[in-house]
Order: sequence, then structure tokens, then C-alpha cells
Amino acid sequence: MGAASARRGSALAVAAAVAAMMWAGTAAAAVYEVGDKLGWTIMNNPDYASWAKSKKFSVGDTIVFTYNKQFHNVIAVSKADYKNCDVTKPTATWSTGKDSVVLNTTGHHYFICGFPGHCAIGQKVDVPVLSSAAPSTAPTMAPTPSAAGSGSAGRAAAAAPSPHGNAASTLGCSFALTIAASVLSVAAASLNLL
Repeated sequence: MGAASARRGSALAVAAAVAAMMWAGTAAAAVYEVGDKLGWTIMNNPDYASWAKSKKFSVGDTIVFTYNKQFHNVIAVSKADYKNCDVTKPTATWSTGKDSVVLNTTGHHYFICGFPGHCAIGQKVDVPVLSSAAPSTAPTMAPTPSAAGSGSAGRAAAAAPSPHGNAASTLGCSFALTIAASVLSVAAASLNLL
């Protein structure tokens, strides 16, 4: 009976370890509110450069732009267009007022407001993604890119951050859950066979 009890304990330990590793992967990604309590605005002169420097962004993190959609939007642009506040060649555009953007790659991600004059007075942010982390499998409500003049409706370049929340993570989550269920089934079967 001692050997059976030891095997049962081992099976439960393996199942617990797998569950803990899966949970750790889901907890790794962070969600950041752009501008913190001020949000995405020109009011009160927010310093988005300082805001971005105060954070440590990783692949899989989500940045949330909260703003009044009558007065602002969010446009992902190249480095040159960021520096020049050029909105004519966006890689993606959002305009819901509560836009979640998943940072899919390392490197700099550049965002500006496309309303006339806003970028020039500081409504722009360079988000440096310096490291990789496991993407979150928690669902997010990320809108799809919207039309914003220039025929950019729903168009996003391959390197642009994902406007679709965790679409890729959902597939990974399903796979991970299938593996976990299999491991737990094997552990349970081991318990029943002993």
C-alpha cells in the first residue's frame, strides 16, 4: 500500500506542477493604461515620453488607449512618421475611445493622435518593447482597426501591434488546455489503476 500511495502522490504532484506552469504563463503579460489616469489626451499636458520610460514593456503586454473618440484617435506609424507627425501612412488606426493594443514584437512601437495639431503638441508615444514574455491568455476586448480617412480601414502592416487582442494566444491557450487535460487524465487514470 505504501508504493501505491507514493505513486498517487507523484501523479498529483506532476498534475499540480503542470497547472502551476500554465498559470504562470498566463500571469506574465501586463496591461498598461497609456498616460495612466490622464489617458490619451492633450489636456493637462501629459508627458507620454516620461510615461513610457517609467514602464518595462514585454512582448505580449497590452497597452490601452482611453480617450474621447470625438476629439482623438490612435494611429500606429513608422519612426519617421512619428518624428514628423505624419498621419498619411498609418500601419493601423483605432478610434473607439477604449483601444487595446497587444505588443507582439520587440522594438519600438510608435503611436500618434491623428487629429490636426495633436501630435505636434505632444500627443504621441514611443513604446519600447525590450524583452519577451509569455503572452497572456486572459481575454481582452480589443477592437479591430477602424476607418480613418486615407483608405486605411482595417489595414495593418505585418509588424504593427495586434489590434485583435489575443487571437494568437487563444490558439495557444486551447493547445495548452488540451495538454493540461491530457496530463490530468493520465494522472487520474494512474490513480484509478493503483
